[in-house]
Amino acid sequence: MTDYLQKYTNNIKEYWNSRSKKQKMIMIGSILLFVIVIALISFFATRTTIAPLYSNLTPSETGSIKESLDSRGIQSEITEGGTTIKVPEELVDSLKVDLAAEGIPKSGSIDYSFFSQNAGIGMTENEFNVLKLDAMQTELADLIKGIDGVQDAKVMINLPQQGIFVNESTETASASIVLNTQPGYKFEDNQITALYHLVSKSVPNLPTDNIVITNQNFEYFDLKNNENFSGDVFAAQHDIKKQVERDVQRQVQSMLGTLMGQDKVVVSVTADIDFTQENREENLVAPVDEENMEGIAISAQKITETFTGDGAAVGGVPAAEDPADTLGGTYQGGANGNGDYERIEETINNEVNKIRKEIIESPYKVRDLGIQVMVEPPDANDPNSLPQERVDDITKMLGTIVRTTINKDAIDEDLTEETIQEKIVVSVQPFNGKIQFNDEPKQIIPWWVYAVGGLLLLIIILLVFLFMRMRRSKAEEAEAEVNGMNEGPQVHIPDVNEEQKDTESSLRRKQLEKMAKEKPEDFAKLLRTWIADD
Repeated sequence: MTDYLQKYTNNIKEYWNSRSKKQKMIMIGSILLFVIVIALISFFATRTTIAPLYSNLTPSETGSIKESLDSRGIQSEITEGGTTIKVPEELVDSLKVDLAAEGIPKSGSIDYSFFSQNAGIGMTENEFNVLKLDAMQTELADLIKGIDGVQDAKVMINLPQQGIFVNESTETASASIVLNTQPGYKFEDNQITALYHLVSKSVPNLPTDNIVITNQNFEYFDLKNNENFSGDVFAAQHDIKKQVERDVQRQVQSMLGTLMGQDKVVVSVTADIDFTQENREENLVAPVDEENMEGIAISAQKITETFTGDGAAVGGVPAAEDPADTLGGTYQGGANGNGDYERIEETINNEVNKIRKEIIESPYKVRDLGIQVMVEPPDANDPNSLPQERVDDITKMLGTIVRTTINKDAIDEDLTEETIQEKIVVSVQPFNGKIQFNDEPKQIIPWWVYAVGGLLLLIIILLVFLFMRMRRSKAEEAEAEVNGMNEGPQVHIPDVNEEQKDTESSLRRKQLEKMAKEKPEDFAKLLRTWIADD
């Protein structure tokens, strides 16, 4: 065993002495770097990863949870100003179950379970009403917390006093709610409506008119329905006006920002909207042939009468002389002589176009529009750096927008060029109140990380190559020794790159001396073999 270790040590020494100084430094650095990498991997692999157990806690809840974890001997960490407590990641699920079984965390609020645990006959009516109101507020707050986007909720309910007599009118309740919403979360109208109805149906005699909901930033969540805005359309009209102004402002800002630069243009738009809505019905009659003003003949009648003869003589009794005659008498006048009579009557029924129109005009029209534009010249200190031709081009573009936006039916006068120019203001001046934004550098992986990673990969490849080469050299040496013992001494052929300092005989002698020192038994067998051959 000692000979084997000595041989292995000698092989290592020979291999080390045969290396150049540069190769030795590379090998030492590779080994050290390999050790450092292994140490880092071991450190990160054995490091304990902590994860949040509970978040958004009150100080009292955090204290109770911390006390319970310390009694169990579990490592914990409190962060985010005492509102979050963290434990090892693999214990999160089991700890939540165990703490929930113990009733932790305890918020200190009263819910409906309080009555089943502390019911007694010594409680007065006032105490019962206070506890009931507190429990109702707590339950409603817990119900709201389950909605997406809501982290916490505070509820204040005002219940009216019940009257003594039955005929007294019952007052309505009211509720004020403050929500702690997630940053950047946008509630839709249907979500706000559902939230209002949820609160209204949870409290007796609470209409949605008596509910006020805000968030931690004092943003009011408005319920837009007929119950809260019966007959009041101001909010809707205001939103339409702002939307029209915003659309025109974005259009002008985008166009001029592309031309001058986004930080070189400021646009303001004011609009006058006509919200008059007209519903009318028109019944019109028009000829089929508008050129001749004639219709289509659907029926015709022609009557022709002729008479030829002598005149009738005078006869009959006058009405004044016959009191029994009430119909005008039978007296007929006549004239002497002959005559001809002819009568022609023609009747034609024409069909015309009958048009019935039900017209519902648009609920709003843009009656007037004003655009104010402030432009900073390319050189802020030199207003003349922006040529007048560019200002004229901007004015023309704004005039086109004004002309196409204003509804022609909503105004009484024609839009002349002078009228349009009065609605446009273009001011060229430097911006002294421009907000400067600090460009934060992007979080990117530095280049040296890739360089270190590539270097580590090369070192690992080099170590693998050297290890394989060492194993191959050892195998070759062992095979050479076995062949030398079986076939006799082998002639060492030096490498072509090495200098041949020793002759063949000296090399053979050195090999025999080395075998005689290290392996005397093998050397004796070799001598006996030579003697037998001779």
